[in-house]
Amino acid sequence: MAPNAHNISATTITPTTAFNSTTTSAPDFITQLLNKIPLPRWAIYAIAAAIGLVFLICFFCICIKCCCKGKKKKNKDEKIKLDGMKGSTTAALVQPGMEDLDYGSNNKPKGKLQYSLEYDFQNQELIAGVKQAAELLAMDLGGTSDPYVKVYMLPNKSKTWETKVYRKTLNPVFNESFKFQTPQAELNESTIVMQVYDFNRFSKHDIIGELRIPLNTVDWNHVIEEWMELSAASKSEHENLGEICFSLRYVPTASKLTVVILEAKNLKKMDVGGLSDPYIKIQLILDKKKWKKKKTSVKKKTLNPYFNESFTFEVSFKQIQKVQMVISVWDHDKVSKNDAIGKIFLGCSAAGNQLRHWSDMLSNPRRPIAQWHTLQSVEEVDSALGMSYKFKIPLINKTF
Repeated sequence: MAPNAHNISATTITPTTAFNSTTTSAPDFITQLLNKIPLPRWAIYAIAAAIGLVFLICFFCICIKCCCKGKKKKNKDEKIKLDGMKGSTTAALVQPGMEDLDYGSNNKPKGKLQYSLEYDFQNQELIAGVKQAAELLAMDLGGTSDPYVKVYMLPNKSKTWETKVYRKTLNPVFNESFKFQTPQAELNESTIVMQVYDFNRFSKHDIIGELRIPLNTVDWNHVIEEWMELSAASKSEHENLGEICFSLRYVPTASKLTVVILEAKNLKKMDVGGLSDPYIKIQLILDKKKWKKKKTSVKKKTLNPYFNESFTFEVSFKQIQKVQMVISVWDHDKVSKNDAIGKIFLGCSAAGNQLRHWSDMLSNPRRPIAQWHTLQSVEEVDSALGMSYKFKIPLINKTF
């Protein structure tokens, strides 16, 4: 019995010895590894803690990102549901679309406009008066607008008149009248259009509303003067040719006119691929004759070209009051003739936004004045240049 007992005790002791050797081998390995690193223990522990902290931060960032994705997806689903409802959506309030920016909300009242109409049978002239506006739709963030009115006739849109701009008001008083040479026989086929705009120096002018008055409904035996509610502007008539931004600077002492073509946007598509190859022409006209001209480089395949190109012309102080500057946007074509996209002209004989820009330049010598302009059709500008009226801007007597 003794030998058997000896065998049992041997077998029971062996596992115990193996277990003890296993538990003590791991710490010995870590200790040997730490001893091989040529750094003090505190430095090793600090590095380890920093690595652990980095991993912990990464873990939290991943968790936060996952949560944000879930919220965005939920918000997107909510907006999609709102789009199916009538009225303005949350998305439209945060970021209005281009149609809302140009034409405002069709559901909101635009305000009203008082106008007058009179026909001079002896001189074959239609006299359209813009009296005042009231309760206009606020287009600016401060709850106001900078309104002015454009007046023109259809179907022959040969001349467009503009009133002065009135700053920060919803109830402007204009009291301006404009004459249109129109034969009496054409009155029944014509329509007078009065469009109220909100002026913006550095962006496209927003249209608030308009009046369209068919002249075949007017009794010309007496002067018409009445109030009418503004309606939403007709989108079909407005062919969007694009916009151009440039700065003007005039130094009288040096007789230098500097034009910096900055950029253009939303240009009309001229090529088959839905793009254009635009460039800009600058032409000075003096005494109805082409005087000087320059042009920018061609920007390939874009409807939103960026130029930032500067051009300087030598123009005396006497000439600056007579000269007309025509800025036109063209589509370059290697095979066929280059096509004109649109143009505008500035000078003392211009009107509206172009006249304001020119007068601001003259009133602020040596200072570059930048402004956005909406391109007009070639026919409209050429017609205006042919029948442009002379209007001198009163210049302040200064020593430049």
